Amino acid sequence: MAVQTPLRLVPADTRPRLTPARLAPGDVFRVGGVGLRTRPLRAFLSALGIAIGIAAMVAVVGISSSSRADLDRTLDRLGTNLLTVAPGNTLFGEQAKLPAESVAMIGRIGPVTDASATGQVPDAPVYRTDRIPSGETGGIATRAAQLGLLDTVGATVRSGTWLNAATERYPAVVLGDAAARRLGLGAAGPEVQVYVGGRWFTVVGILAPAPLAPELDSSVLVGWPAAEAYLEFDGHPTTVYTRSREESVEAVRAVLGATANPAAPNEVQVSRPSDALAAAAATDEAFTGLLLGLGAVALLVGGVGVANTMVISVLERRAEIGLRRSLGATRGQVRVQFLAESLLLSALGGAGGVLLGILVTAGYAFWRQWPTAVPVWAMAGGVGATLLIGGLAGLYPAVRAARLAPTEALA
Repeated sequence: MAVQTPLRLVPADTRPRLTPARLAPGDVFRVGGVGLRTRPLRAFLSALGIAIGIAAMVAVVGISSSSRADLDRTLDRLGTNLLTVAPGNTLFGEQAKLPAESVAMIGRIGPVTDASATGQVPDAPVYRTDRIPSGETGGIATRAAQLGLLDTVGATVRSGTWLNAATERYPAVVLGDAAARRLGLGAAGPEVQVYVGGRWFTVVGILAPAPLAPELDSSVLVGWPAAEAYLEFDGHPTTVYTRSREESVEAVRAVLGATANPAAPNEVQVSRPSDALAAAAATDEAFTGLLLGLGAVALLVGGVGVANTMVISVLERRAEIGLRRSLGATRGQVRVQFLAESLLLSALGGAGGVLLGILVTAGYAFWRQWPTAVPVWAMAGGVGATLLIGGLAGLYPAVRAARLAPTEALA
């Protein structure tokens, strides 16, 4: 006779509970990439929209940074300790004059290392020949120049030589870069002459562009004694250039007016050429802000494209969503799948955009002979912006996919 084993009831709280499997990080990326692999063209076009926006932002920041790096390199080479002194206006609104001794007085300031000057020579038009009508001067100014001018302003001679103790007393001139081009002269020489103030002058040199003294580019420079002897120059400087020790620039600037013209320091204007360059950099930053706004708009358009792609993907993959839900996938796993797909799509676009922006920056900087400078924050910010846009764009489609019931999705 068989013995029956009595049935035992297991309490409900001791039964094993079924918990849904959790997706590992590798599984999240693998599942999220399914939609990208099955629809590569759509994924490429959506990523391209993001990439264009990021490339625009990175390129704008990179080109602006490269421009500023070139400006800093130029200032480091030329120095930021160049100050200029010029006459202002009198109390009656007339043009003031600096004393003829102002250069020597400025040179006696302790921290000043160099001081030189130019003087405007009126009624001395410049022509290529004496056959040119008197009204066609080409906007070229004639200036008397002291011998130390070249070293003080950091300019260089690209053809011929600078004035010396001999040539400064005779009819010899040095042309600025723009003045030489307007006169059609490419090189200096003993046989090359220009007609200045009704007299022939020999061109002994041509300057390269002077970044810190751009007024010299469109000038014809005559020796100080020659200008007094041949062109009726009155000997009063109109621009005094000074170099001082870097740590004393502001202190020197504070006393230049009183030193140059002790009788009327209020009639003296003191400026620094590097301030003009800094103003140019500020203008460049404002332009950069405008272009960054355009890049942000392009990035927003790319985000809308990603959102559109993900919504369409949810509608087309209802059967896949229903099958996964029927096999035990939770709403959270479906949500994570589509959110991961959106983030992967945005990350691809962001990485491609950063690379494209760096290439554009490098190409433009090479063309302009600038150092290539792309800030790390711009690259990291570009990728971070795409992930943020991708997360926001994929959030609604992911939630919508998770809300689909298995029976509804498979219907």
